[in-house]
Amino acid sequence: MERPQSHAQDRDAYLAEGNARQARKRVAADVVFRDADSRILLVDPSYKPDWDVPGGMAEANESPRDAALREIREELGFQAQLGRILCVDWVSPHGPWDDSLVFVFDGGALTTEQAASLRPVDAELRSLRFVASEEAAVMLRPYAWRRIQAALTQLDTPGSTLYLEDGYST
Repeated sequence: MERPQSHAQDRDAYLAEGNARQARKRVAADVVFRDADSRILLVDPSYKPDWDVPGGMAEANESPRDAALREIREELGFQAQLGRILCVDWVSPHGPWDDSLVFVFDGGALTTEQAASLRPVDAELRSLRFVASEEAAVMLRPYAWRRIQAALTQLDTPGSTLYLEDGYST
């Protein structure tokens, strides 16, 4: 037996009211790629002064994994095979931004050929390069480096995902 239309409309109204009142979080998805020498891939975004790891903001109703895959495809022209989530970082409000959740995925170790073929294919990126951890620590903002450093430590802990707040473990 089908529900009367009024029940469906009531349910939709209830959900709409809940969505309007509950907090919404911004969601970002980053990917840690490494080359054959275990160097980390960093990108130089044209819209901000700092280097970053590949990835970006999720669109409405887009999963973090799908956001990461889309960003890699759009910015690097690369069909990535993502591994597990290495860490999730809650980023407190800063500047004009509300808080957000950043999911960091393992992009794996790229072959020499894959690494050599990477090029920015979108105007959002000026350039990219693989760097040693010590260089990444200087090129990334401190909170971003803490997050990536934590993600790198998770590579040695199979099956584990780390929870962070502003790049710090809780």
